[in-house]
Amino acid sequence: MKITDVKTFVVGNPPPGIGGRYFIFVKLVTDGGVVGYGEAYNATFGPHVTAKMIEDCAERYLVGQDPHDIETFFRRAYSSGFTQRPDVSMMGCVSALEIACWDIIGKEAGKPVYKLLGGQVHETLRSYTYLYPHTGSAFPSEADDPDRNVYNDPELAAECAALYVAQGFNAVKLDPAGPYTVFDGHQPRLVDIDLSARMVKAIREAVGNKADILFGTHGQFTASGALRMARAIEPYDPLWFEEPVPPDAPEVMAQVARGTSIPIATGERLTTKWEFARVIETGAATILQPDLGRSGGILETKKIAAMAEARHIQVAPHCYCGPIVGAANIQLAVTLPNFLILESLKQWDGFHGKLLKKKIAWENGNVIPSREPGLGVELDEAVCEAHPWGGKPLHLEMAQGPLFP
Repeated sequence: MKITDVKTFVVGNPPPGIGGRYFIFVKLVTDGGVVGYGEAYNATFGPHVTAKMIEDCAERYLVGQDPHDIETFFRRAYSSGFTQRPDVSMMGCVSALEIACWDIIGKEAGKPVYKLLGGQVHETLRSYTYLYPHTGSAFPSEADDPDRNVYNDPELAAECAALYVAQGFNAVKLDPAGPYTVFDGHQPRLVDIDLSARMVKAIREAVGNKADILFGTHGQFTASGALRMARAIEPYDPLWFEEPVPPDAPEVMAQVARGTSIPIATGERLTTKWEFARVIETGAATILQPDLGRSGGILETKKIAAMAEARHIQVAPHCYCGPIVGAANIQLAVTLPNFLILESLKQWDGFHGKLLKKKIAWENGNVIPSREPGLGVELDEAVCEAHPWGGKPLHLEMAQGPLFP
């Protein structure tokens, strides 16, 4: 079996934009006509540039090769151009192509990918969702009413959390901790600490012990600033405090971990076993959040999870992108003894559901793993072609100026 063809899709995500502004998918085809799909969680360059990078990587290291040879492909791409170090842009490309290879491998074997990675540990997967407004944009700065929405109003956030709990979710996530910029980390403003505490308090009062609260940030604080924030929300017992400081210094994040009782979670901006090893070795977090569209793919993240398991660290796969990464996360999570919880884009409905010929199954707060071969989902290419992306913004962006100019 050989890879003979590669095609990419840059798909615009229509309003409300849950999961980001666009998705980057790849399709691989073998000489036997087997098709595999992958997705990159990659935002460092424009998506059409990234799509060309994926195609270049495939042409150099995959076309003409057997998709089963995952390790060889990974090492050749990881070392491309005499780099041999974690490169977030290359690993986004590798992740997309590697996921597509596993889709092919599973289809060729007639088995779900999880059956080829050690087998099934979990029959269902506990999931959580962000708090999203009923209408309007998934981006806080673009919400219908910037003065009052689920991102900044405790009453509305509590109502939204209660609604998700009524649907079956038993964990919800929010990130009310204030602005984040390219100049972070910074000290949180008192107004941000106050709002965060009131938001978490209102949600806790609304859901009681029916749901965990996941407190998200975007690496915007110094260690001392993160500890000030942690003290304010600690009485409401969040399940985690996500990425409290920038991801480039896990030893600084470890200072936060040592100073709070709230578990620290991190990993969506990290890639490969080498970066995650630093998190584990420094004690920076007890919950890892690899995103399979960036972390290096399914096999690389299986290795990361094994390293974590040896230190009693749990894994909560991240997904703020499209449904192919979501499906890959599911295939991996099913196999992990140290799986904690899975990020779900609501109930995988809306545009995420339309992008697939059959949507990801969700019931009573849990994702139900597919028993179909490969990733268990099929991308609807007609929907992809009907929603091309032509905008300028990146998938996710940070404020370009300092908080206090």
